Order: sequence, then structure tokens, then C-alpha cells
Amino acid sequence: MTKIAVAKGDGIGPEIMDAVLHIFDAAKVPLEYEFVEMGKWVFDKGYSNGMTPEAQQTIESLGILFKGPMETPKGKGVKSVNVTARKTWNTYANKRSFQTLHGVDTVFSKAGIPIDVTIVRENIEDTYGGIEHMLTHDVALSRRFITRPGSMQVIKYAFEMAKKKGAKRITCGHKANIMKITDGLFLEVFYEVAKDYPELKADDVIVDDLCMKLVSRPNEFDVVVLTNLQGDIVSDLCAGLVGGLGFAPSANIGDHISIFEAVHGTAPDIAGKNIANPTALLLSGFGMLRHLGLRQSAAMIENALLYTLEQGYRTGDFGDKSKPALNTTEFAQAIIDNFGKKPAHNPRPELPDAPVTPTVFKLEENPLIMTKETEDEVIVGVDLFIESFEQPTAVAEKLLAHCGDLFKLVTISNRGTQVWPKGSVFTNLVNQYRCRFESVGDAPLTQVDILELYKRTMADFKICSTEVLNMWGGKKAYSLAQGQ
Repeated sequence: MTKIAVAKGDGIGPEIMDAVLHIFDAAKVPLEYEFVEMGKWVFDKGYSNGMTPEAQQTIESLGILFKGPMETPKGKGVKSVNVTARKTWNTYANKRSFQTLHGVDTVFSKAGIPIDVTIVRENIEDTYGGIEHMLTHDVALSRRFITRPGSMQVIKYAFEMAKKKGAKRITCGHKANIMKITDGLFLEVFYEVAKDYPELKADDVIVDDLCMKLVSRPNEFDVVVLTNLQGDIVSDLCAGLVGGLGFAPSANIGDHISIFEAVHGTAPDIAGKNIANPTALLLSGFGMLRHLGLRQSAAMIENALLYTLEQGYRTGDFGDKSKPALNTTEFAQAIIDNFGKKPAHNPRPELPDAPVTPTVFKLEENPLIMTKETEDEVIVGVDLFIESFEQPTAVAEKLLAHCGDLFKLVTISNRGTQVWPKGSVFTNLVNQYRCRFESVGDAPLTQVDILELYKRTMADFKICSTEVLNMWGGKKAYSLAQGQ
């Protein structure tokens, strides 16, 4: 028996979790459940991360968390327990598989267009770091982190998963045409990894174009890997292609701990009524069973689910409205009654169980992931973000007086658009400028040099933030202003 941690969740969570576990028990899946306290009600008890210390200890010792949907209290300044769990345990790859389910009618199923798309979303970085500041009373800043090691983890997982799946194509969705440094780094790592997988067709597409193609020709895509926020949006888009979030499973994969959950919300309007659709959580459970090597159980139950859907059994949120809807308990029982039956379309092969090597979960210290620095780092300037209500020329006149012998003022921008030394009076301004100083003759600078410039500049301006300008191997590691 394999022991896993189970968190039932909030809203409809307990109902759909009970239904899924009832199905597992009826199938005699060799699992033992350790129930843990997580969710809104745990926030309300005073635990700011939405889980008790005992829950965290249990999950970290078992390595598997099967969870229902959870609510984050609004207006209390607390972080989402879902995001906290994924980030705390470094479940860096979010895998969401979307397939045509016969019995769940969509525009594409009616047109005879099959869908089998897997979205792999980076799960730790990007704007989901939640590092935000008000620079002025009018200007908010969110820091977007994309790292080479973090990108390498999720992209390697995506290629390995695509290879095991038998995929022919893997696509990187990105916005590197605009975010040249951050998305540019993610795309660079994608093609570095692609060299090790010549059997896969590796290509990339700008994310807005990707969305258009997914809603018009989804059958052309196989595996798509994206950064965190873009992956979140695109995966929900794909859920809409196959019938909605009620049919969207999710796996959060890490080196030591993995989380399996439905991606839909807590649906408080129907909580306690025993009418919720448990399919998404059940599909997530299949991913968990296969992750644990329990492939026979996963295939048998999944075939029963697919057969049940084909026969027109439904909960109230989908299917032929002329047929009566089943409640949650009845739908689960219908699946159980169909154990041993196979669907006419795409039956799952009942492969033998696979041996799984247990992960060692006891760590003595935090893993440090980093790559080797191949080029010498040189500081060549600084961006000072200042608050000012003055016009760009007036700002520039004051800044030029503070340059000294080491710095030259190169550009001033407002909301990313250059407004000095050239620009347009039609550019609307807010009360925060980015002022770029570079070293005279590209000579190396020190942090002390930058601090002295900072001290001189603060005589005239409130400095909201700073960013050092680096170069590696003669290549600028910072972007230009729009119009520079």
C-alpha cells in the first residue's frame, strides 16, 4: 500500500473528493490516505499559509498530495494556498492534458476534430513571485523573474514527458518579441534542450498567435511549454476547447513532492448540494496513479469513466439536457458499475504496473540550482527610477549635473517609452521616470560608484528603485526603452 496525503478542500471539494476516493476504493486501488488540514478554514484558524504545520510535515514526508479546490480569503492580505503549496515544494512543472471526451459535446467534437494537447506551464517564477511595490502613489511595479535553472527544469520535464507520450511536436509559447530578456531567456533554454531530442520537432510561436491557432486548429498542437502566467491563461483556454474546467486535470510535478488537483474553483453556490461534477478531480487522480506506477488501476477506472460518458451519463453541468442529470454520488456509482467495460473511442491500454523508485524526502538544506557563469560580469551602468512631476527636459537638466566623471545620462523613459533626449509631446506621462546612466567609454563600474551617483541624485529626487546594468562577454544584459 502506498500512503498519500489528501486535502479535501473547500466548497465542493469534500463532495468531489469523497466521490473520487469511493471510486478508488471500489477499484481496490492500493492506496492509504492521510488526511491533512488545508484551505480557507485553516486560514480562518490563524495559519497564514493555509495549512497547519502538521499538514506540511505529513506532505513533505509522503511526497504526494491529492487535493480538492481551495479558496483564498479575500481582503486579508494572504497568498493563495494553491500557489503557496506549488512554490513551497518546488513543483516546477504544471502538466495539464486536454483530450476530446466522447459524450462531452464541444464545437470541435461536433466537427469531428480530435483534440489531444498537453500544456506544460512553468510553476514557480514569472509574475507569480508576487513581488510588487508601489513606487509612487500612481505607479505599481511587479517584478518578473525568469531564471535559467528554473526554465531548464520545466523545459527538460516537458521534453521528457513528450518523448514518453510519443509526441511528435513540442512548441514553446512565448512573448520574446516584446520581453526580449525574460521570455528571450526561456526561449533560448528551450532550443538548448531541444538539441538533445532530435526525434521531436521543436518550434516556437508567439503566445497571442498561439491562442488564435488553438481556437481555430487545436489538432495541430501536441505538447506546448510556456512561462507561468502565459501557461495559466493558455491552459484555461484549452479547457474551454474540451468542455470546460470540469474536464481539466492538473499535475504539479517536482523532484521530491508532487501535487495532483483539479484546476476549477470551489463553486460555493452549489457546495453541499451533491450535484458537482467530479470528473476533473478524477482525471487528476489518473495522473497521480500513473505517477505512482499504478497503471492498471488508472486504465481500468479511466476506461470506465470514458464508457460512462459515451453512454450519456452526466452531471448537470454538461451533456444532453434531454437526459436526466445524476448527482455527484450517482455519477460516481455509474462509473463503478461500468468497471471492466471499455469505450468505443480511444480505450486506454491496461499496461502492467511500473516500478517506481521512492524519492528521498529528507533534505538537510535548501537545494541551490544555478548554472556556471561562462563569461565575466561587468557593471556598466544603472537605471534609477525616480519620482517627479516635472517635464523630461527639466528632469534631464538636474540629472546631468550629477553625472560626474564616470557616468553619462543616456536616456529617460516613462512607462517604458523614451521621452529624452528625444521623444514626443503626445506621450502621456506619469510621475515616475526611468533614468539610465551608463559608464563613460563603457568602463567597468563598481557598486560604490553607483552608490555615489545615487547619493548625488537623491538631493533632487526621490529614488523609488534601482537596477544595475550588467554585461557578460561584451553583451548587454538589459533592454532598450521603446523608441530609444
